[in-house]
Amino acid sequence: MPSISSSDRYENVPTASVYDTFAELATQLTGRYTRLSDTAPSAAEREQWWQKVLELRDTKRAVPAYDRAALIAHISKWEAELARLQGDHRG
Repeated sequence: MPSISSSDRYENVPTASVYDTFAELATQLTGRYTRLSDTAPSAAEREQWWQKVLELRDTKRAVPAYDRAALIAHISKWEAELARLQGDHRG
């Protein structure tokens, strides 16, 4: 089965819906980073995760809602990051 690229996956999707997906993933990733910060075993690690929360917030604010290419690029990146974090904390 051929894989579908992220840009093809959104080919017939309105930009507003692409933005909704972008925003939802940002929310999910913020929640994950916040939890990791809250449960970090050291102050340094806690700060590291919190900085990721702040970077993600700034990125979300900086991407224009009409920039499909940027939205899709961040969706792909954030999906991969969520999958990686889920894999890191299984079992």
